[in-house]
Amino acid sequence: MNRKTFLQHTGVLGAGLALNNFSFAKGKIDFPIVRVPEGQRRFKSAAIEGAIKAFQSKVANKELGWLFNNCFPNTLDTTVFYTEQNGVPDTYVITGDIDAMWLRDSSAQVYPYLQFTGQDQALHQLIAGVIRKQTHFILKDPYANAFYNDDSKVSEWKETDNTDMKPGIHERKWEIDSLCYPIRLAYRFWKETGDTSPFDAKWKEGIALTLKTFKEQQRKENEGPYHFQRKTSWATDGIPMGGYGYPVKPVGLICSMFRPSDDATIFAYLVPSNLFAVVSLKQAAEMISKITKDAALAGELTGLAAEVETAVKKYAITTHPEFGKLYAYEVNAYGSHVLMDDANVPSLLGLPYLGAVSNTDPLYKATRKYIWSQENPFFFKGSAAEGIGGPHIGKDMIWPMSITMKALTSNDDKEIRWCIDTLQKTHGGTGFMHESFHKDDPQKFTRKWFAWSNTLFGELLWKTFKERPGLLG
Repeated sequence: MNRKTFLQHTGVLGAGLALNNFSFAKGKIDFPIVRVPEGQRRFKSAAIEGAIKAFQSKVANKELGWLFNNCFPNTLDTTVFYTEQNGVPDTYVITGDIDAMWLRDSSAQVYPYLQFTGQDQALHQLIAGVIRKQTHFILKDPYANAFYNDDSKVSEWKETDNTDMKPGIHERKWEIDSLCYPIRLAYRFWKETGDTSPFDAKWKEGIALTLKTFKEQQRKENEGPYHFQRKTSWATDGIPMGGYGYPVKPVGLICSMFRPSDDATIFAYLVPSNLFAVVSLKQAAEMISKITKDAALAGELTGLAAEVETAVKKYAITTHPEFGKLYAYEVNAYGSHVLMDDANVPSLLGLPYLGAVSNTDPLYKATRKYIWSQENPFFFKGSAAEGIGGPHIGKDMIWPMSITMKALTSNDDKEIRWCIDTLQKTHGGTGFMHESFHKDDPQKFTRKWFAWSNTLFGELLWKTFKERPGLLG
Protein backbone atom coordinates (compact mmCIF):
# COMPACT_ATOMS: atom_id res chain seq x y z
CA MET A 1 0.00 0.00 0.00
CA ASN A 2 1.19 3.52 -0.75
CA ARG A 3 2.24 5.52 2.28
CA LYS A 4 0.05 8.41 1.24
CA THR A 5 -3.04 6.23 1.52
CA PHE A 6 -2.06 4.34 4.68
CA LEU A 7 -4.18 6.35 7.10
CA GLN A 8 -7.08 6.36 4.67
CA HIS A 9 -7.30 2.58 4.66
CA THR A 10 -6.94 1.57 8.30
CA GLY A 11 -10.02 -0.30 9.41
CA VAL A 12 -10.33 -0.04 13.17
CA LEU A 13 -13.68 1.73 13.10
CA GLY A 14 -15.04 -0.53 10.37
CA ALA A 15 -14.18 -3.64 12.33
CA GLY A 16 -16.01 -2.43 15.39
CA LEU A 17 -19.11 -1.70 13.36
CA ALA A 18 -18.99 -5.10 11.71
CA LEU A 19 -18.88 -6.86 15.07
CA ASN A 20 -22.15 -5.21 15.97
CA ASN A 21 -23.79 -7.02 13.06
CA PHE A 22 -23.41 -10.38 14.78
CA SER A 23 -26.55 -11.52 16.56
CA PHE A 24 -26.89 -14.40 18.97
CA ALA A 25 -29.95 -16.61 19.15
CA LYS A 26 -30.20 -19.94 21.00
CA GLY A 27 -26.42 -20.08 21.24
CA LYS A 28 -25.88 -19.69 17.50
CA ILE A 29 -24.24 -16.86 15.60
CA ASP A 30 -26.20 -15.26 12.78
CA PHE A 31 -23.55 -14.17 10.31
CA PRO A 32 -24.32 -10.88 8.57
CA ILE A 33 -24.38 -10.57 4.80
CA VAL A 34 -21.20 -8.69 3.96
CA ARG A 35 -20.52 -9.91 0.44
CA VAL A 36 -21.28 -7.44 -2.35
CA PRO A 37 -24.91 -7.84 -3.51
CA GLU A 38 -25.20 -10.00 -6.61
CA GLY A 39 -26.36 -7.15 -8.81
CA GLN A 40 -23.27 -5.11 -7.96
CA ARG A 41 -20.61 -7.78 -8.54
CA ARG A 42 -17.97 -6.99 -11.15
CA PHE A 43 -17.85 -10.54 -12.56
CA LYS A 44 -19.82 -13.72 -12.03
CA SER A 45 -18.43 -17.22 -12.33
CA ALA A 46 -20.71 -20.23 -12.22
CA ALA A 47 -17.75 -22.44 -11.33
CA ILE A 48 -16.77 -20.34 -8.33
CA GLU A 49 -20.37 -20.15 -7.13
CA GLY A 50 -20.51 -23.94 -7.45
CA ALA A 51 -17.38 -24.28 -5.33
CA ILE A 52 -18.90 -22.07 -2.65
CA LYS A 53 -22.08 -24.15 -2.56
CA ALA A 54 -20.09 -27.39 -2.34
CA PHE A 55 -17.95 -26.04 0.48
CA GLN A 56 -20.86 -24.71 2.49
CA SER A 57 -22.93 -27.87 2.05
CA LYS A 58 -20.20 -30.18 3.35
CA VAL A 59 -18.29 -28.12 5.92
CA ALA A 60 -19.97 -28.15 9.30
CA ASN A 61 -18.13 -25.05 10.49
CA LYS A 62 -20.60 -22.36 9.40
CA GLU A 63 -18.23 -19.49 10.08
CA LEU A 64 -15.69 -20.99 7.68
CA GLY A 65 -18.47 -21.36 5.11
CA TRP A 66 -19.35 -17.71 5.59
CA LEU A 67 -15.71 -16.64 5.30
CA PHE A 68 -15.21 -18.73 2.16
CA ASN A 69 -18.29 -17.15 0.56
CA ASN A 70 -16.96 -13.67 1.36
CA CYS A 71 -13.27 -14.10 0.65
CA PHE A 72 -12.74 -16.50 -2.23
CA PRO A 73 -14.79 -14.57 -4.84
CA ASN A 74 -13.71 -11.15 -3.54
CA THR A 75 -11.38 -10.47 -6.49
CA LEU A 76 -14.15 -11.28 -8.97
CA ASP A 77 -16.83 -9.46 -6.99
CA THR A 78 -14.99 -6.19 -6.52
CA THR A 79 -11.72 -5.71 -8.45
CA VAL A 80 -11.93 -6.92 -12.06
CA PHE A 81 -12.88 -4.81 -15.08
CA TYR A 82 -13.35 -7.07 -18.10
CA THR A 83 -13.81 -5.83 -21.64
CA GLU A 84 -13.00 -7.03 -25.15
CA GLN A 85 -10.89 -4.94 -27.51
CA ASN A 86 -11.68 -6.00 -31.09
CA GLY A 87 -12.80 -9.37 -29.78
CA VAL A 88 -9.68 -9.84 -27.64
CA PRO A 89 -10.03 -10.16 -23.84
CA ASP A 90 -8.73 -7.26 -21.79
CA THR A 91 -8.86 -7.37 -17.96
CA TYR A 92 -7.84 -4.64 -15.55
CA VAL A 93 -7.53 -5.73 -11.91
CA ILE A 94 -7.24 -3.32 -8.99
CA THR A 95 -5.84 -4.38 -5.59
CA GLY A 96 -8.97 -3.34 -3.75
CA ASP A 97 -8.90 0.08 -2.15
CA ILE A 98 -6.28 1.48 -4.56
CA ASP A 99 -7.31 2.08 -8.18
CA ALA A 100 -4.18 0.71 -9.82
CA MET A 101 -3.11 -2.67 -11.20
CA TRP A 102 -0.01 -4.20 -9.67
CA LEU A 103 1.62 -6.87 -11.82
CA ARG A 104 2.17 -8.92 -8.67
CA ASP A 105 -1.19 -8.50 -7.00
CA SER A 106 -3.26 -8.98 -10.14
CA SER A 107 -1.46 -12.26 -10.86
CA ALA A 108 -1.85 -13.52 -7.31
CA GLN A 109 -5.51 -12.44 -7.12
CA VAL A 110 -6.67 -14.51 -10.10
CA TYR A 111 -4.19 -17.40 -9.81
CA PRO A 112 -6.41 -19.54 -7.51
CA TYR A 113 -9.21 -19.41 -10.09
CA LEU A 114 -7.13 -21.12 -12.79
CA GLN A 115 -8.13 -24.56 -11.53
CA PHE A 116 -11.75 -23.73 -12.45
CA THR A 117 -11.17 -22.49 -16.01
CA GLY A 118 -12.05 -25.88 -17.50
CA GLN A 119 -15.54 -25.52 -16.06
CA ASP A 120 -16.09 -21.88 -16.94
CA GLN A 121 -15.18 -20.37 -20.31
CA ALA A 122 -15.97 -16.85 -19.12
CA LEU A 123 -13.44 -17.25 -16.30
CA HIS A 124 -10.96 -18.62 -18.83
CA GLN A 125 -11.39 -15.47 -20.94
CA LEU A 126 -11.13 -13.19 -17.93
CA ILE A 127 -7.70 -14.59 -17.00
CA ALA A 128 -6.55 -14.52 -20.62
CA GLY A 129 -7.39 -10.82 -20.48
CA VAL A 130 -5.23 -10.37 -17.38
CA ILE A 131 -2.27 -11.92 -19.20
CA ARG A 132 -2.75 -9.62 -22.19
CA LYS A 133 -3.09 -6.54 -19.99
CA GLN A 134 0.08 -7.45 -18.11
CA THR A 135 1.95 -7.83 -21.39
CA HIS A 136 0.80 -4.34 -22.39
CA PHE A 137 2.07 -2.92 -19.12
CA ILE A 138 5.43 -4.70 -19.21
CA LEU A 139 6.08 -3.39 -22.70
CA LYS A 140 5.23 0.11 -21.46
CA ASP A 141 7.85 -0.08 -18.69
CA PRO A 142 9.37 -3.28 -17.22
CA TYR A 143 10.65 -1.32 -14.21
CA ALA A 144 7.19 -0.17 -13.07
CA ASN A 145 5.23 -2.17 -10.54
CA ALA A 146 1.74 -0.64 -10.88
CA PHE A 147 -0.29 0.89 -13.70
CA TYR A 148 -3.55 2.63 -14.54
CA ASN A 149 -6.20 1.43 -16.96
CA ASP A 150 -5.94 4.85 -18.62
CA ASP A 151 -2.64 5.04 -20.52
CA SER A 152 -2.74 8.83 -20.39
CA LYS A 153 -3.36 9.22 -16.65
CA VAL A 154 -0.63 11.04 -14.71
CA SER A 155 0.44 9.45 -11.43
CA GLU A 156 -0.14 11.03 -8.04
CA TRP A 157 3.58 10.36 -7.46
CA LYS A 158 4.70 12.36 -10.50
CA GLU A 159 5.78 15.39 -8.45
CA THR A 160 7.53 13.45 -5.69
CA ASP A 161 9.35 10.67 -7.56
CA ASN A 162 12.67 11.20 -9.29
CA THR A 163 12.53 8.42 -11.87
CA ASP A 164 11.33 8.02 -15.46
CA MET A 165 7.57 8.28 -14.87
CA LYS A 166 5.50 7.86 -18.02
CA PRO A 167 1.75 8.50 -18.30
CA GLY A 168 -0.28 5.43 -17.38
CA ILE A 169 2.18 4.36 -14.66
CA HIS A 170 0.95 4.56 -11.08
CA GLU A 171 4.25 3.71 -9.40
CA ARG A 172 7.74 2.86 -10.63
CA LYS A 173 9.29 0.74 -7.91
CA TRP A 174 11.58 -1.89 -9.40
CA GLU A 175 10.76 -5.30 -7.92
CA ILE A 176 11.96 -8.58 -9.40
CA ASP A 177 8.71 -10.30 -8.53
CA SER A 178 6.72 -7.84 -10.66
CA LEU A 179 8.10 -9.62 -13.74
CA CYS A 180 7.99 -13.11 -12.20
CA TYR A 181 4.32 -13.20 -11.23
CA PRO A 182 3.00 -12.67 -14.80
CA ILE A 183 5.13 -15.61 -15.95
CA ARG A 184 3.79 -17.76 -13.12
CA LEU A 185 0.23 -16.90 -14.12
CA ALA A 186 0.87 -17.45 -17.83
CA TYR A 187 2.59 -20.78 -17.25
CA ARG A 188 -0.20 -22.19 -15.08
CA PHE A 189 -2.83 -20.84 -17.51
CA TRP A 190 -1.08 -22.66 -20.36
CA LYS A 191 -0.83 -25.90 -18.36
CA GLU A 192 -4.47 -25.74 -17.22
CA THR A 193 -6.07 -24.73 -20.51
CA GLY A 194 -3.67 -25.50 -23.36
CA ASP A 195 -4.72 -22.14 -24.79
CA THR A 196 -1.80 -20.35 -26.46
CA SER A 197 -3.76 -17.40 -27.86
CA PRO A 198 -2.45 -14.87 -25.29
CA PHE A 199 1.14 -15.86 -26.12
CA ASP A 200 1.54 -13.91 -29.31
CA ALA A 201 4.39 -11.80 -30.67
CA LYS A 202 3.82 -9.08 -28.06
CA TRP A 203 3.92 -11.60 -25.21
CA LYS A 204 7.19 -12.98 -26.57
CA GLU A 205 8.51 -9.44 -26.78
CA GLY A 206 7.56 -9.00 -23.12
CA ILE A 207 9.51 -12.12 -22.16
CA ALA A 208 12.55 -10.88 -24.07
CA LEU A 209 12.24 -7.54 -22.29
CA THR A 210 11.98 -9.32 -18.94
CA LEU A 211 15.22 -11.15 -19.72
CA LYS A 212 16.90 -7.89 -20.74
CA THR A 213 15.76 -6.18 -17.54
CA PHE A 214 16.98 -9.01 -15.32
CA LYS A 215 20.37 -8.91 -17.03
CA GLU A 216 20.58 -5.12 -16.64
CA GLN A 217 19.92 -5.53 -12.95
CA GLN A 218 22.74 -8.03 -12.54
CA ARG A 219 24.80 -4.82 -12.83
CA LYS A 220 27.90 -6.53 -14.16
CA GLU A 221 29.19 -3.54 -16.11
CA ASN A 222 27.31 -0.57 -14.65
CA GLU A 223 24.38 0.26 -12.40
CA GLY A 224 21.89 0.04 -15.25
CA PRO A 225 19.22 2.52 -16.38
CA TYR A 226 16.95 2.38 -13.32
CA HIS A 227 17.10 4.79 -10.41
CA PHE A 228 14.45 5.93 -7.92
CA GLN A 229 14.20 8.63 -5.29
CA ARG A 230 11.11 9.97 -3.55
CA LYS A 231 10.52 13.15 -1.57
CA THR A 232 9.15 11.52 1.57
CA SER A 233 9.67 11.11 5.30
CA TRP A 234 9.14 7.34 5.02
CA ALA A 235 12.58 5.73 5.04
CA THR A 236 11.36 2.59 3.28
CA ASP A 237 10.09 4.57 0.29
CA GLY A 238 13.44 5.91 -0.86
CA ILE A 239 16.60 4.47 -2.41
CA PRO A 240 19.99 5.82 -1.21
CA MET A 241 23.16 6.54 -3.21
CA GLY A 242 21.51 8.69 -5.85
CA GLY A 243 18.60 6.29 -6.27
CA TYR A 244 20.75 3.27 -7.18
CA GLY A 245 21.07 1.72 -3.72
CA TYR A 246 24.03 0.57 -1.72
CA PRO A 247 26.78 -1.18 -3.71
CA VAL A 248 26.59 -4.89 -4.43
CA LYS A 249 29.25 -7.18 -5.80
CA PRO A 250 28.34 -8.36 -9.33
CA VAL A 251 28.17 -12.13 -8.92
CA GLY A 252 25.20 -13.11 -11.10
CA LEU A 253 22.37 -12.29 -8.70
CA ILE A 254 19.67 -9.80 -9.75
CA CYS A 255 19.15 -6.51 -7.94
CA SER A 256 15.67 -5.68 -6.65
CA MET A 257 15.44 -2.14 -5.31
CA PHE A 258 12.13 -2.87 -3.63
CA ARG A 259 10.58 -5.82 -1.82
CA PRO A 260 7.13 -7.25 -2.68
CA SER A 261 5.85 -5.07 0.16
CA ASP A 262 6.86 -2.04 -1.98
CA ASP A 263 9.44 -1.21 0.72
CA ALA A 264 13.02 -0.47 -0.27
CA THR A 265 15.57 -3.24 0.12
CA ILE A 266 18.60 -2.71 2.34
CA PHE A 267 20.87 -4.95 0.26
CA ALA A 268 19.62 -5.22 -3.32
CA TYR A 269 20.07 -8.97 -3.70
CA LEU A 270 16.67 -9.98 -2.34
CA VAL A 271 17.00 -13.73 -1.91
CA PRO A 272 13.38 -14.98 -2.14
CA SER A 273 12.87 -12.88 -5.27
CA ASN A 274 16.02 -14.26 -6.87
CA LEU A 275 14.83 -17.80 -6.15
CA PHE A 276 11.45 -16.88 -7.64
CA ALA A 277 13.26 -15.57 -10.72
CA VAL A 278 14.97 -18.95 -11.17
CA VAL A 279 11.57 -20.66 -11.31
CA SER A 280 10.07 -18.03 -13.61
CA LEU A 281 12.99 -18.07 -16.05
CA LYS A 282 12.72 -21.86 -16.38
CA GLN A 283 8.96 -21.63 -16.93
CA ALA A 284 9.40 -18.90 -19.52
CA ALA A 285 12.06 -20.96 -21.29
CA GLU A 286 9.71 -23.93 -21.55
CA MET A 287 6.92 -21.78 -22.97
CA ILE A 288 9.21 -19.99 -25.44
CA SER A 289 10.65 -23.31 -26.60
CA LYS A 290 7.35 -25.15 -27.03
CA ILE A 291 5.02 -22.33 -28.09
CA THR A 292 7.21 -19.95 -30.10
CA LYS A 293 9.91 -22.48 -31.07
CA ASP A 294 12.66 -19.93 -30.35
CA ALA A 295 15.47 -22.14 -29.11
CA ALA A 296 17.93 -19.25 -28.82
CA LEU A 297 15.76 -17.18 -26.51
CA ALA A 298 14.83 -20.26 -24.50
CA GLY A 299 18.52 -21.02 -24.09
CA GLU A 300 19.23 -17.50 -22.80
CA LEU A 301 16.43 -17.80 -20.27
CA THR A 302 17.67 -21.19 -19.08
CA GLY A 303 21.22 -19.91 -18.89
CA LEU A 304 20.28 -16.97 -16.69
CA ALA A 305 18.24 -19.25 -14.42
CA ALA A 306 21.28 -21.48 -13.93
CA GLU A 307 23.55 -18.51 -13.25
CA VAL A 308 21.24 -17.05 -10.61
CA GLU A 309 20.66 -20.43 -8.99
CA THR A 310 24.39 -21.01 -8.68
CA ALA A 311 24.93 -17.56 -7.20
CA VAL A 312 22.17 -18.09 -4.62
CA LYS A 313 23.83 -21.27 -3.41
CA LYS A 314 27.18 -19.50 -3.11
CA TYR A 315 26.18 -16.14 -1.64
CA ALA A 316 22.69 -16.33 -0.10
CA ILE A 317 23.19 -18.96 2.59
CA THR A 318 24.47 -18.05 6.03
CA THR A 319 24.76 -19.66 9.47
CA HIS A 320 22.66 -18.71 12.47
CA PRO A 321 24.00 -19.57 15.97
CA GLU A 322 20.74 -21.32 16.95
CA PHE A 323 19.20 -22.55 13.69
CA GLY A 324 22.32 -23.39 11.69
CA LYS A 325 22.52 -22.95 7.92
CA LEU A 326 19.62 -21.02 6.42
CA TYR A 327 18.72 -18.53 3.69
CA ALA A 328 19.38 -14.86 4.35
CA TYR A 329 16.65 -12.46 3.31
CA GLU A 330 18.99 -10.00 1.55
CA VAL A 331 22.71 -10.04 0.76
CA ASN A 332 25.22 -7.80 -1.03
CA ALA A 333 27.74 -10.58 -1.93
CA TYR A 334 30.44 -8.68 -0.02
CA GLY A 335 29.67 -10.74 3.06
CA SER A 336 26.86 -8.64 4.54
CA HIS A 337 23.36 -10.00 4.94
CA VAL A 338 19.94 -9.24 6.45
CA LEU A 339 18.32 -11.96 8.54
CA MET A 340 14.52 -11.57 8.65
CA ASP A 341 11.42 -12.40 6.67
CA ASP A 342 8.54 -10.25 5.47
CA ALA A 343 4.96 -11.46 5.11
CA ASN A 344 4.66 -10.39 1.48
CA VAL A 345 5.23 -13.13 -1.09
CA PRO A 346 7.82 -13.91 -2.40
CA SER A 347 8.99 -14.48 1.13
CA LEU A 348 11.36 -17.06 2.52
CA LEU A 349 8.36 -18.75 4.13
CA GLY A 350 6.50 -18.87 0.80
CA LEU A 351 9.28 -20.41 -1.33
CA PRO A 352 7.59 -23.86 -1.64
CA TYR A 353 4.32 -22.21 -2.63
CA LEU A 354 6.13 -20.61 -5.58
CA GLY A 355 7.84 -23.88 -6.52
CA ALA A 356 11.28 -22.52 -5.63
CA VAL A 357 12.19 -25.16 -3.04
CA SER A 358 10.68 -28.27 -1.49
CA ASN A 359 9.11 -27.87 1.93
CA THR A 360 11.09 -30.93 3.02
CA ASP A 361 14.44 -29.43 2.02
CA PRO A 362 16.66 -29.22 5.15
CA LEU A 363 17.82 -25.69 4.33
CA TYR A 364 14.25 -24.50 3.93
CA LYS A 365 13.15 -26.28 7.11
CA ALA A 366 15.87 -24.55 9.10
CA THR A 367 14.96 -21.21 7.53
CA ARG A 368 11.29 -21.80 8.32
CA LYS A 369 12.03 -22.49 11.98
CA TYR A 370 14.06 -19.31 12.19
CA ILE A 371 11.52 -17.01 10.53
CA TRP A 372 8.64 -18.36 12.65
CA SER A 373 10.49 -17.50 15.83
CA GLN A 374 11.23 -14.38 17.82
CA GLU A 375 14.71 -14.36 16.32
CA ASN A 376 13.02 -12.91 13.22
CA PRO A 377 12.62 -9.20 14.03
CA PHE A 378 9.31 -9.13 12.17
CA PHE A 379 7.73 -12.12 13.91
CA PHE A 380 5.15 -10.93 16.41
CA LYS A 381 3.38 -12.93 19.11
CA GLY A 382 0.54 -11.55 21.19
CA SER A 383 -2.61 -12.54 23.03
CA ALA A 384 -4.66 -12.81 19.83
CA ALA A 385 -2.22 -14.51 17.44
CA GLU A 386 1.32 -14.94 16.23
CA GLY A 387 2.69 -14.40 12.75
CA ILE A 388 4.97 -12.39 10.49
CA GLY A 389 4.59 -8.73 9.57
CA GLY A 390 7.14 -6.34 8.11
CA PRO A 391 8.39 -2.76 8.02
CA HIS A 392 5.53 -1.64 5.77
CA ILE A 393 3.05 -1.34 8.62
CA GLY A 394 5.43 -1.72 11.55
CA LYS A 395 5.79 -3.41 14.91
CA ASP A 396 3.20 -5.75 16.40
CA MET A 397 1.10 -5.90 13.21
CA ILE A 398 0.65 -9.45 11.90
CA TRP A 399 -0.24 -10.04 8.25
CA PRO A 400 -2.90 -12.74 7.75
CA MET A 401 -1.05 -13.58 4.54
CA SER A 402 1.82 -15.00 6.61
CA ILE A 403 -0.49 -17.35 8.51
CA THR A 404 -2.18 -18.42 5.26
CA MET A 405 1.23 -19.03 3.70
CA LYS A 406 2.37 -21.07 6.67
CA ALA A 407 -0.56 -23.41 6.06
CA LEU A 408 -0.08 -23.53 2.28
CA THR A 409 3.56 -24.61 2.73
CA SER A 410 2.88 -27.19 5.46
CA ASN A 411 2.39 -30.95 5.46
CA ASP A 412 1.44 -31.01 9.15
CA ASP A 413 -2.29 -31.42 9.88
CA LYS A 414 -1.99 -29.86 13.32
CA GLU A 415 -0.16 -26.84 11.93
CA ILE A 416 -2.64 -26.34 9.09
CA ARG A 417 -5.56 -26.61 11.51
CA TRP A 418 -3.96 -24.04 13.81
CA CYS A 419 -3.51 -21.61 10.92
CA ILE A 420 -7.13 -21.91 9.79
CA ASP A 421 -8.42 -21.59 13.35
CA THR A 422 -6.27 -18.51 13.91
CA LEU A 423 -7.44 -16.84 10.70
CA GLN A 424 -11.03 -17.64 11.63
CA LYS A 425 -10.56 -15.90 14.98
CA THR A 426 -8.79 -12.80 13.69
CA HIS A 427 -10.95 -11.35 10.90
CA GLY A 428 -12.10 -8.69 13.33
CA GLY A 429 -15.76 -9.47 12.84
CA THR A 430 -15.72 -8.26 9.25
CA GLY A 431 -15.85 -11.58 7.41
CA PHE A 432 -12.75 -10.68 5.39
CA MET A 433 -8.99 -10.93 5.68
CA HIS A 434 -6.96 -7.74 5.95
CA GLU A 435 -3.50 -6.44 5.24
CA SER A 436 -2.52 -6.66 8.92
CA PHE A 437 -3.97 -6.78 12.41
CA HIS A 438 -2.59 -6.06 15.88
CA LYS A 439 -1.16 -9.07 17.67
CA ASP A 440 -3.37 -8.37 20.71
CA ASP A 441 -6.50 -7.06 19.00
CA PRO A 442 -7.81 -8.23 15.59
CA GLN A 443 -10.20 -5.28 15.51
CA LYS A 444 -7.21 -3.00 14.96
CA PHE A 445 -6.41 -3.75 11.34
CA THR A 446 -5.27 -2.09 8.12
CA ARG A 447 -7.10 -2.18 4.79
CA LYS A 448 -10.73 -3.23 4.88
CA TRP A 449 -10.55 -4.16 1.19
CA PHE A 450 -7.43 -6.10 0.21
CA ALA A 451 -8.40 -8.67 -2.39
CA TRP A 452 -5.10 -10.60 -2.53
CA SER A 453 -5.32 -11.53 1.15
CA ASN A 454 -8.97 -12.54 0.75
CA THR A 455 -8.47 -14.70 -2.32
CA LEU A 456 -5.35 -16.35 -0.90
CA PHE A 457 -7.27 -17.36 2.22
CA GLY A 458 -10.00 -18.74 -0.03
CA GLU A 459 -7.35 -20.72 -1.90
CA LEU A 460 -6.22 -22.25 1.39
CA LEU A 461 -9.75 -23.21 2.40
CA TRP A 462 -10.48 -24.79 -0.99
CA LYS A 463 -7.18 -26.70 -1.01
CA THR A 464 -7.90 -28.00 2.49
CA PHE A 465 -11.47 -28.88 1.51
CA LYS A 466 -10.20 -30.94 -1.44
CA GLU A 467 -7.20 -32.56 0.27
CA ARG A 468 -7.81 -32.59 4.04
CA PRO A 469 -11.55 -31.93 4.66
CA GLY A 470 -11.35 -33.30 8.19
CA LEU A 471 -9.35 -30.26 9.26
CA LEU A 472 -12.23 -27.88 8.58
CA GLY A 473 -14.38 -29.08 11.46
